[in-house]
Amino acid sequence: MSYPLKLLTPEEKLADAKKLLGIPRTVAICGSTRFMTEMNEADLRETKAGKIVVKPGCDMKSPRELRSDPVEAKALKVRLDDLHRAKIRLADEVLVVGDYIGDSTRAEIAYARSLGKPVRFTHPEVDPDA
Repeated sequence: MSYPLKLLTPEEKLADAKKLLGIPRTVAICGSTRFMTEMNEADLRETKAGKIVVKPGCDMKSPRELRSDPVEAKALKVRLDDLHRAKIRLADEVLVVGDYIGDSTRAEIAYARSLGKPVRFTHPEVDPDA
């Protein structure tokens, strides 16, 4: 008796490949870039716990040269948002840093949850679904 092969989703293939390769759990850090210092501290804690960490690599609120041309700044923000969603897809879980949730972070949380990713909070009281 033969059984039909189950086709794996890209997400299942990635999870299987990570297991086969012995890649540690990956955590995506999300939150307002006003919390970059706290994100760096969370990165250190998660790394010490043996996890691979991905987080925003660019703070659009601070570097003035990134905002000097409004058209270019808007295009860069779109590219960075797309890149961060890819980091969320890559991650096994999400850690939301900070005691404030803005529109972008709220959208990232909803996206992560739509993918079935566990979401943790440094400040659980700000969980929009709590």
